[in-house]
Amino acid sequence: MDGVYLTWLISALAVGVFLMPYFKPPWAKLTLTGFVDFIRRYWLHLLIALVIYNAKDWLDQIDRMLMARTGLDMTPYIYAIEGDLVVLFQDAFRAAWLDVFMTHFYIAGFMFITYASIFYVTYFDDRWMADRVALCVAWVYLLAIPFYLFFNVRVTGFYIEDMDAIAYTLNPEIEDWFRRIDAFTNCMPSLHIAVPFAIWLTFRKHDHDGRWNRFQNMTLGYIILTAFAIIYLGIHWFVDIIGGMILATFAVNLMEKTNDPVWKFFDERTINSRLATLLTRPAHSASLLFGRIKNYAKTWLKPTSKETGTFIVVIMILTAAVITWDLTHNELPAEGVQSAQGAVASEGWLATMDNQSGEAIVLIHDVADPLSNPTTVAQPLMQFDSPYALFENYLVMANDSQLRVIDVDTPNAVLLQQDVTGIQSLQMTSLQGRPVVLYIANDALHAVNIEGQDVQVPTLPNSETIHLMSVSGIEILLVSEEQPDTLRIGTIGTSGSLNIIMNASTTEEQNLELEEWGQTVDDNNASIEQVSFDSQHIAVRMNVSALDRMVIYDRSTGEQWLGFDPIYPVGNLSMGYGYVVWEAKDHYNPLSFTDKYGDWEIHQLHLATNYSEQLTSDTIDQVNPIALEGGLAYIEVEDDGEVTINVLTRGTELATYSSIVLQWSVLLLIALTFIYIMQRQDEVRSTNIIHDNALESE
Repeated sequence: MDGVYLTWLISALAVGVFLMPYFKPPWAKLTLTGFVDFIRRYWLHLLIALVIYNAKDWLDQIDRMLMARTGLDMTPYIYAIEGDLVVLFQDAFRAAWLDVFMTHFYIAGFMFITYASIFYVTYFDDRWMADRVALCVAWVYLLAIPFYLFFNVRVTGFYIEDMDAIAYTLNPEIEDWFRRIDAFTNCMPSLHIAVPFAIWLTFRKHDHDGRWNRFQNMTLGYIILTAFAIIYLGIHWFVDIIGGMILATFAVNLMEKTNDPVWKFFDERTINSRLATLLTRPAHSASLLFGRIKNYAKTWLKPTSKETGTFIVVIMILTAAVITWDLTHNELPAEGVQSAQGAVASEGWLATMDNQSGEAIVLIHDVADPLSNPTTVAQPLMQFDSPYALFENYLVMANDSQLRVIDVDTPNAVLLQQDVTGIQSLQMTSLQGRPVVLYIANDALHAVNIEGQDVQVPTLPNSETIHLMSVSGIEILLVSEEQPDTLRIGTIGTSGSLNIIMNASTTEEQNLELEEWGQTVDDNNASIEQVSFDSQHIAVRMNVSALDRMVIYDRSTGEQWLGFDPIYPVGNLSMGYGYVVWEAKDHYNPLSFTDKYGDWEIHQLHLATNYSEQLTSDTIDQVNPIALEGGLAYIEVEDDGEVTINVLTRGTELATYSSIVLQWSVLLLIALTFIYIMQRQDEVRSTNIIHDNALESE
């Protein structure tokens, strides 16, 4: 657990205990035994709070993947309403001391108000308020779920150029903590407003004798200060505050309607007796349970609007769950692959190197239909580390002694075959509309066209040894062993090149953190290990001894920056179609290893907006991502060693089963909504008739 988080948590708990004498009811007494008794009396109330706290992290993980895969983003509409109003607000009050104070207040204050509101009423045994406060907080979180999953609004500090995300960037430790627990897309509605506002409304309405007046007034003051903080810190929009208040109002109304039936069943006093009965008289308990189920089932034989409304809500929840599952699990395994060892892609085609009973077999897949059977090709005898590359519909392969090019549309026909030894790397592109193969052999760069004729390529000065290359269009990037931090940009058909020195250094503070983990950083001897680029950007993976870092270079401005947190390792990367995709071990700490952060996960960066998002989240490795048009492909390694290659498509297109569920749900909801409206009218009419008859009898 992070040091800063422990500081916030302990501070919130300490302040809550310290202020108990001030906020307690006038006649109440403080005793040490009370700290034990309240847990025994209200363990279920406390459990509800704990479940909500843990469920928030789980929902944030789902939201991250849903946002990254579908692109559901309502922020432009919010910005169209507010414009730069939050920027003017932040600039008007900006001060260094306020940055620090408001950041700590934002976290520790919310911890205090959430736990103290339940802690005080349970410690002083006010069950009337404890039931209502715990339930209204639960309803706030439940009502927020659909907004957080399907109405994503980004934080202001990461959306508006002139707005600073003060809280998220106050220092590296806080920044890392926020990155781990916050999706940065859950602005609407603001729970920092909704939760305390619901608590305040509950106390205001149900504290009949005024015993909690001091706490109620303090909560109102907290809400006002929090509203200031969430705007000032570059987190929320003004409309998020309105959304939080409206959500809180609905939560309190639902609490009032559900309070009696919920606590009739979940009251700790009756639950304890029911558990005792279950353990001592199981047959009697089973008989009672069966009887209640039977009686409840009878109500569905003659349903009222209550049962119909329940059925409508259940259908909506189940439908939303199916759609959410589909949109967060929309990757499809490429068919026919036994154990993928690598992959390349281009223009709707995917080529995988598959381990089939110990043989290295190249398979061709149609990205648009990954479930279709793959095609084998007229390949030479290859090893698992043999190079191969795709360009449009051309596949080039090489073994120890031969280079071969085929057209994937006619996979058994060889277009070019040459005897070449010592090929270390392969790429393919086109020059004047004709395919060109580029390869590094014996530490030298060569190129031939589809007719087997040599093509001029850039050369490195001073006979430097080529370490790696990357090709895009007619441009080629080269890295030499003598200058491993320098990119040489050249053009196929010419001999000259330009130099770009890449920089993977970061702050001394972050380097010291790595050294505390036993990882020595050597920025001065950084070396480029992988390059991917297009006409606008260059993505580079650089080794700095301790780990590999990703650097992004803007070719139009000459600006370069670290594309991922520099204290966590980056693996293979790929650029294409406006995205950079890469594998990384986010939040990986070798001194406190956990499965959750110890595996490789796939991330993406949208270059136009500079938004980075995590696409996978589990405890198994996803590696070797490849950018595709409208998505990406990657290799997944299960715990049992099974290896598959998955194709993930971005967007909101649903699978067949989800579409069928959605269609049937719509039809059912039309009928049920009609029935519900008719039932409500009949019930109101019956009530009015009874009321009128009673008046006439008087």
